Amino acid sequence: MIRTQSRRVRLYRHQHYPVVNVLEITNLSKSFNHVPAVSQVSLNFEPDSVVGFLGPNGAGKTTTMRMVCGYLIPDQGRVRVCGHDVATERRKAQMKLGYLPEAPSGFGRLTVSEFLTFCGEARGLSKQDLRYAIDRTCQRVNLGEALGRPMAELSKGWRQRAWLAQAILHEPDVLVLDEPTDGLDPNQKELVRALVREMKSGRTIILSTHILEEAEELCDRAVVISRGTIVEDARIDRLVDASGRLAPRFRQLTIGA
Repeated sequence: MIRTQSRRVRLYRHQHYPVVNVLEITNLSKSFNHVPAVSQVSLNFEPDSVVGFLGPNGAGKTTTMRMVCGYLIPDQGRVRVCGHDVATERRKAQMKLGYLPEAPSGFGRLTVSEFLTFCGEARGLSKQDLRYAIDRTCQRVNLGEALGRPMAELSKGWRQRAWLAQAILHEPDVLVLDEPTDGLDPNQKELVRALVREMKSGRTIILSTHILEEAEELCDRAVVISRGTIVEDARIDRLVDASGRLAPRFRQLTIGA
């Protein structure tokens, strides 16, 4: 029992960093075929927060998230995660990150258990820690009954949960969720939202969503992007109207921007 507890503490305690900002984005830019997708984006993120990353389709949200996570190389700018530069210290930075991509797919021949084992081993978890991490994560996202099923055979809801599980498996300091409830039924959406609320303490969560009510409910702060540039960055309580709704301000910021 003592060994199990010490292992859990070692794996899941949250480290404290001398830097105030867990995630720093500086002058980030990216173009595709000479068409700007993201232009001079600079943001800082503190721990213990859920930040809504909002904008219309094509605004540059997913491109920014992919650059933050090291899956796209920016044309210009820098990203630092817990003090590690994503360009020059990619592995160290990505060890501190969890990423749920938009509409995830792939690894169809692997069972869910094999997929999570692969992801855990890639992040350096030892066999004992990995077994515990998979068990704990599957309990969190209610994934246990799908562990033996191939990824290709899963419904969208089950597949989304499997990819969410890989994002949180290693208890990252920064969690990037790109449309995490897209296509889920009401019960599945509430499971994901409850998980976001639970995991907020001790980490930074960036949540991209088109569901403004979701941002109202979960987020402390909202960053609104339109046509590749930041048009607003403020606490949620400063952006909502008298009824607590984000939609009027969102429309004002993004229509015709």
